[in-house]
Amino acid sequence: MKRFEGAITALVTPMRNGAIDEQGLTDLIEFQIASGIHGIVPCGTTGESATLNFDEHKRVIELTVKTVKGRVPVIAGTGANSTVEAIELTESAKASGADAVLSVVPYYNKPSQEGLFQHFKAILAAVDIPMILYNVPGRTVADLANDTTLRLAEIPNIIGIKDATGSIDRACDLVARAPKDFALYTGDDMTAMAFMMLGGHGTISVTANVAPRLMHEMCVAAIACDGPRARDLNARLVKLHRDLFCEANPIPVKWAVAQMGLIGNAIRLPLTQLSEPFHGRVREAMRQAGIEV
Repeated sequence: MKRFEGAITALVTPMRNGAIDEQGLTDLIEFQIASGIHGIVPCGTTGESATLNFDEHKRVIELTVKTVKGRVPVIAGTGANSTVEAIELTESAKASGADAVLSVVPYYNKPSQEGLFQHFKAILAAVDIPMILYNVPGRTVADLANDTTLRLAEIPNIIGIKDATGSIDRACDLVARAPKDFALYTGDDMTAMAFMMLGGHGTISVTANVAPRLMHEMCVAAIACDGPRARDLNARLVKLHRDLFCEANPIPVKWAVAQMGLIGNAIRLPLTQLSEPFHGRVREAMRQAGIEV
């Protein structure tokens, strides 16, 4: 299958009155596509997947696929710390028409490397759909080693990895050893430019929620190894890369998107609204990226 490249948005999930804001989600997707984004990930970390019930999770993916209508790839977040639950979500994403799934390392359980291998293998034994692995040890505790990633890369339908460690050393190792058709994405916006210029294929981005056009342009330049242009564009984004993590993701990015008038200002417990002392900091980062608030 054709490899997905460039700026892929890890989309926030709009909410209103305690429920999913379906019109808000539709409008947000249209904004992203109009801004040139290369793909959309619903129900990832940034989409508050951990606070969505199964029906909500499935509905967000279904509505995203329906709204996108094939204009960009939809890579549905379907990971879980239970292999059985991950299979159920993956089956639903396939039935909804997602192009691929993003499956996070099982969290809380602290599985071994063999346990991680068997978890992902079991999902794809049950569901025939392209899968991108998602390694984010800061969230999951368990860390998918590069050697295990490369072992998994031999399984048909495991087409790539989102590495959110921010480690350039690990990225260089994957670039050197991964199969040529294995897609390498970063989940760390601060190191995304360097990751792509070293041979990565794109970023699954938090920043792209707020500045999709700039992220699109920066990724195009970085993948083309146009260093001067990539650096100039990234310089406008660097405060967003940093300050959208001044509190736990997705607290700051959801607040920022709400300030843009794109969604309502709602987030689900146990997450809370962005603390007032950080408001000015995030606003300044948005202004540096050319976003008026």
